[in-house]
Amino acid sequence: MPKLGESVHEGTVEAWLVEPGSKVNEYDPLCEILTDKVTAEVPSSFEGVIEKILVDVGETIEVGTPICEIKVSNKVHEKEPEQKSQPQTNKKDNNSTDTQKEIKRISPVVMRLASEHNVNLDDVEGTGQFGRVTKKDILSYIDNPVKNEAPKTDKSSIGIKTTSDTSRLELTGVKKAIANNMVKSKTEIPHAWMMIEVDATELVHLRNKYKDAFKSEGIKLTYFAFFIEAVAKALNTNKILNSSWQGDSIQIHDSINLNIAVSADDDLYVPVIHNADMLSIRGIAKKLAQLAEKGRTHALTSEDMHGGTFTINNTGAFGSIQSQGVINHPQAAILQVESIVKKPVFIDEMLAARYMVNLCLSIDHRVLNGVDAGKFLQDVKKNIESIDSETTL
Repeated sequence: MPKLGESVHEGTVEAWLVEPGSKVNEYDPLCEILTDKVTAEVPSSFEGVIEKILVDVGETIEVGTPICEIKVSNKVHEKEPEQKSQPQTNKKDNNSTDTQKEIKRISPVVMRLASEHNVNLDDVEGTGQFGRVTKKDILSYIDNPVKNEAPKTDKSSIGIKTTSDTSRLELTGVKKAIANNMVKSKTEIPHAWMMIEVDATELVHLRNKYKDAFKSEGIKLTYFAFFIEAVAKALNTNKILNSSWQGDSIQIHDSINLNIAVSADDDLYVPVIHNADMLSIRGIAKKLAQLAEKGRTHALTSEDMHGGTFTINNTGAFGSIQSQGVINHPQAAILQVESIVKKPVFIDEMLAARYMVNLCLSIDHRVLNGVDAGKFLQDVKKNIESIDSETTL
């Protein structure tokens, strides 16, 4: 498996695009690998015929692991683009040991399933390369009540019941990646939370004034684009929010690259608007539309998914008025933009109908304190409430 990104160390095979006997040219796609929430095609390094598939769909493997064999000029080459073959000294002595290591090799997903279901992997018959236990093998073992018979135990002491009206929902690679990142975030990051209420009345009026003109140009002008611009500006004056914890130091990022959420069927992606502070509201609206379309068509690239420094989430799209976001590890904060609600507000002792919105900020308390969070939210509030009919889009 090739290295598909600077911080990528492993990936999951989502689909094979070839099979044994398939003819391939150099750079033809061989399979799809999911890594860090993006699916990328792995190209062939050779022209030839697929001899053998070494990794099953659903298996998680490390960078450099051979994934298939290609027959080229009557020679079989293992597809291993990132690592060169190890020296063949002492081949006779090491041959048996290497084979045993291959047999013992277990993917992280198989180890996790074995741990969750208290399965002894020695009891599972492996059908993978060199008898390796695959994800399919262990799931089959778990689902087989005969093979998976538990030790003699008082069943009344077991809290989990299996009934005929339950079903198994297999997680996609995207859901697994998100789940792992969320667990890591909640386990490692001490979350703190702050909320501020913002008057978005002039924002609503300005958006309503121009949305039809934007639509005629093929651009959907959303409220979210205004909030993204306001956040990008605030990050420029509150650079500590645009940072990440590095163990014994804090890394402050020069570029302001904002992660936003887009959905595709049942999957959720978090692509990046790079250099968001350099874009106008019009430019942000265009970028939002592009990323949303790429997400719906599963066309997001590795570049689209990498480099984020701060996450802004449009929870208001679902009617939410208050929420606590889980920080996108290893970032230092995430902002939830809630639903814009029309309600009565006192202004100079007079009651008026205004469009109000809550902004909810979750922070890494190792990196940020209440003062940092408060200043940032005040700047976002000021940027939103300073919008008027003369604001340039």
